[in-house]
Amino acid sequence: MSDDFLALDRLTLAYGGSVAVEDLSFALAKGELVALLGPSGCGKTTTMRAIAGLMTPRGGTIRLGGRDITRVPANRRGVGLVFQSYALFPHLTVFENVAFGLRLRGAGRAEVERRVTAALANVGLAGFATRLPRALSGGQQQRVALARSIVVEPELLLLDEPLSNLDARLRLEMRSELSRLQRELGITMVYVTHDQAEALALADRVIVMRAGRIEQMGPPDAIYEAPTSAFVARFMGFENTFSISDGHLAGPSGALAPGFAVPPVARALGWRPQAVVIGQGPHEGRVAGVSYLGQTVEYLIDTPAGPVKAEMPAGAPRHPAGQPVRFDLPLSGACVLERE
Repeated sequence: MSDDFLALDRLTLAYGGSVAVEDLSFALAKGELVALLGPSGCGKTTTMRAIAGLMTPRGGTIRLGGRDITRVPANRRGVGLVFQSYALFPHLTVFENVAFGLRLRGAGRAEVERRVTAALANVGLAGFATRLPRALSGGQQQRVALARSIVVEPELLLLDEPLSNLDARLRLEMRSELSRLQRELGITMVYVTHDQAEALALADRVIVMRAGRIEQMGPPDAIYEAPTSAFVARFMGFENTFSISDGHLAGPSGALAPGFAVPPVARALGWRPQAVVIGQGPHEGRVAGVSYLGQTVEYLIDTPAGPVKAEMPAGAPRHPAGQPVRFDLPLSGACVLERE
């Protein structure tokens, strides 16, 4: 791991007597963007706080650029932070918010002017220097927070759920901006998120965390298309996941005969809602709910093995709530899992 730009080696983090992250190891190459992905409470933000120097590890080491920073103060790590809450000074202009870190470092007036102007141009806010934060939209405030982080030219940039306060259109816009900046500036980034789409769209590599440990890591397409455990499968959209018991699909309330030969290596099988065929097939259930989503219609089907979620094109024949319905879980659309 010594040749990696950022390396966490057997990191253990705790709040009092409660261990939040245990024996965690991963590394980033210089210029790489890695997403820490997982549900609330999985340890991803705690890991980011340790990298930033905002908490002291109980065990393990953190190295950045070849030096051990495990116990180096946060202000001497060369690490930039972008928070979910923006954390802008409301009484300072955009220019002064971005310049704040440079002034703390003793940068001269000409250097501050040059670097702040360049940072604002990089995030598309060249004409906003004299405005106060209250005069900006949420997306513009997030750009200011980003400019404030990159203006000090950090070795590493940490982003903690930076887009979660924005609406869907602005999230997409800012996602594109982050991708462009990371590509053009070559900054190494750790991006913390619970949003699967953000992680897949932005990251060179995704690390899925569960209960303070790494459940799976790899390129976005491998995480999405080939999850290795039922936890990752469900988190990545294989919402209909069943364990295998005596050749049957076992759910929380019973079992289904699969209607095909179960692969010998399978410990569980998962299907995305789009892979479920309704209106025909060997299984029978009852429609518990119907949701019109515009281009598609989503169905929730009560079955002997528990609920099954299906999604069909809006133009397909409809199946009203309360109606019995036949359905199929074809092996061709299944994710084969070797770990439950």
